[in-house]
Amino acid sequence: MKQALIKVHISVFLAGFTGIMGALIQLNEGLLVWYRIFFTVIALFILIRWKGSLKRLPISSILKLIGIGFLIAMHWVCFYGSIKYANVSIGLVCFASSGLFTALFEPIFTQKKISVVEVILGLISLAGIYLIFHFDVRYRTGIMIGIGSAVLSALFSVLNKRHVNIAAPQTVMFYELGGGLLILTVLMPFYLRYFPTTTIFPSLKDMGWLLLLSLLCTVYAMDLMLQALRKVSAFTINLSLNLEPVYGIILAFIFFHENEKLNNSFYWGMSLIAVSVLLQIIRIIKFKKV
Repeated sequence: MKQALIKVHISVFLAGFTGIMGALIQLNEGLLVWYRIFFTVIALFILIRWKGSLKRLPISSILKLIGIGFLIAMHWVCFYGSIKYANVSIGLVCFASSGLFTALFEPIFTQKKISVVEVILGLISLAGIYLIFHFDVRYRTGIMIGIGSAVLSALFSVLNKRHVNIAAPQTVMFYELGGGLLILTVLMPFYLRYFPTTTIFPSLKDMGWLLLLSLLCTVYAMDLMLQALRKVSAFTINLSLNLEPVYGIILAFIFFHENEKLNNSFYWGMSLIAVSVLLQIIRIIKFKKV
């Protein structure tokens, strides 16, 4: 359990950089995600071929993983959309509501009973987001998209929990993201029709950020997360991911000076989210002792 939690928090730390890179890359959210997954799938293919660890799976399992991969892709589209329509801090804070949705989804898709404590902790995070939403009208569109991102994050985390043991983490990731890339490629012409952009291909600078985003913050971070899912619950994963806004927001303050654009409601809301994370950490420690 201890090693699993360490892997979770290394992954979360790396995830804290993804929001910063989303703001730095000058592509719209749909293309950004397409390139991210494209480079990730190539890196995974090379890694798996080198290790010779690609496992053939039944068609039914592959189709399920492809579906999960599409959820991951759409989660990323919404996440970066939230950042583009609002800012890095708002996008990351909205992601914290995934704890509530995981507590609701996990009993539906698994045999786990619904936990009142988990629902309450998730509601505390959601209350923090409501404070920001209610008092700062500038970011309402970004907040709504960000909550959609949290719903999709919770859903694919719970479904991943059911399929994480069918193969090695890299194999699971390859099938998932390969499927997500395939579906996103088919949908991209329709996406660009309704969300047109003048920039289709990344610049040299964007290419550097995309490679860093794909290799370090996706392949390595998701590998750690999938390994940890074998030992800890999806709810613990998602609530631990609430630390992602802490790392990301600090970086956003340093790089983009977003602290100068946020009012007091943001800090009150973020405080509630921090309380929910702290209470869950205390709860995990006490449960471990028991």
